[in-house]
Amino acid sequence: MQRFKVLGAGIFSLLLTLGIARFAYTPLLPLMQQQAGLGVADAGWLAALNYTGYLCGALLAALIGDLRLKDRLYRIGLLVAVASTLAMALSDHLAVWALSRFVAGLSSAAGMLLGTGLILNWLLRHGLRGELGIHFSGIGLGIVGCAATVAALEHWLDWRQQWLALGVLGVLLLIPALRWLPPPPAQAAGGGASAGMADNPPGALFMRLLMAAYFCAGIGYVVSATFIVAIVERLPGLAGQGTLVFLAIGIGAAPGCILWDFVARRIGMLSALLLAALLQIGGILLPLAGGLAAALSGALLFGATFIGMVSLVLTMAGRYYPSRPAKMMGRMTLSYGAAQIVGPALTGWLALRLGSYDAGLYLAAGAMLLGSGLLLVLKGLERRELRLAPLGG
Repeated sequence: MQRFKVLGAGIFSLLLTLGIARFAYTPLLPLMQQQAGLGVADAGWLAALNYTGYLCGALLAALIGDLRLKDRLYRIGLLVAVASTLAMALSDHLAVWALSRFVAGLSSAAGMLLGTGLILNWLLRHGLRGELGIHFSGIGLGIVGCAATVAALEHWLDWRQQWLALGVLGVLLLIPALRWLPPPPAQAAGGGASAGMADNPPGALFMRLLMAAYFCAGIGYVVSATFIVAIVERLPGLAGQGTLVFLAIGIGAAPGCILWDFVARRIGMLSALLLAALLQIGGILLPLAGGLAAALSGALLFGATFIGMVSLVLTMAGRYYPSRPAKMMGRMTLSYGAAQIVGPALTGWLALRLGSYDAGLYLAAGAMLLGSGLLLVLKGLERRELRLAPLGG
């Protein structure tokens, strides 16, 4: 029962810090543009500030080794997630929104990185398998829950009231996220169960190419994750369907980590990453084909693939650095996070210049195509680097 409570704490923390604090902005963006006068370019900058906060949080998480300190920051991050959500409703000033989006990004790093590390450490210390696929399902469930809440409330509440309602929901999620995860004991501060395992790091060129490919994946992810609702709302015949499409992303993402774990066992880690990247291109572009069926199919495909790529890369970090996986996780997260700053700002600028978000989707698809090419190079490099053990299989 304790194991399920710990995993549940992780799921609730992701529901709060990502599903609400980070992703609520996406389905509420069209409403804020209609009712609060939020401009297209400003919408992109707000999203970029959110990802800047996440990047700063990722850097902080990578620098901290003490588990007790990570636990304290994790709990502070959950409180910040609630506060940043409520702050969106307290003002219509762009500076307040900007500050809220930045600190919401910090809180999402606490849930995604600090929370994940604490839960993995607890599982290993108690001799259990690191079943993080269950934990990461909280990302997809968070998107589903947020989209469903916005869809249910949009006919009765305005943009400000919806942010308030989500803040109240966040308070309810905060309780099990805080109570069900026990603080680490003082003797676990140095790392614990995996300390005796030997690291097998890749070569420098391999790491540089992998970080570049993951940067491309970040561009491919962030455009759709931020603007898909606004994009769908402006497509012919799809007005009012944006929230439904965002809901489909969450439905696709919820089982995505578990699905791609099975794929990687069959064809290897890099092959699974390459397949996910190619499929994600289809998920990004399908909404532009027109019609609700294409938009929903693209959303399901996008949701399943973007979360799969994140899960696979974090798994690679654990395989290369079993004694200290945060070493590679931090570097990869910084690469992915940097893309999440560039992507929304550039997409907002293109939308302002061209009058449409379509160019942003083509930008995201092009980045994924470049990333796929880099993954192909990595497959060849992996075969040549004799000192690297094959991944997967």
